[in-house]
Amino acid sequence: MFTVAVKDHIMIAHGFRGEVFGPAQRLHGATFVITTEYQSKELDENGIVLDIGKAHQVLEEVLAPLRYQNLDELPQFAGKNTTTEFLAQHVHQEIASRVRSSFQGSLRVVLEESHVAWGSFEAPV
Repeated sequence: MFTVAVKDHIMIAHGFRGEVFGPAQRLHGATFVITTEYQSKELDENGIVLDIGKAHQVLEEVLAPLRYQNLDELPQFAGKNTTTEFLAQHVHQEIASRVRSSFQGSLRVVLEESHVAWGSFEAPV
């Protein structure tokens, strides 16, 4: 399996609903380091999984509407707990819709909350 990966980060604010979240129920900030890993069994005719420049551009486009936002105020997240895992799936879906025509393979999106905690979502594009 071949893999190419790119990273970026975002700073957001949000709060959670549910006692399981303890003090995180209150509005708080988070900085996520996001890694996208594109995997393919074969390289394309250019000898690549996906152009790294395109991978960076798409990740930047997907993250731009989230940067420095209170996710609780964004309509697409109304009524949702924007957990690390939930956001990993959201980023995956947004990226997949943009690269589906030029990439055939699997995409893994990892959101690191800190150096000791992260969540991810992986599925075919």
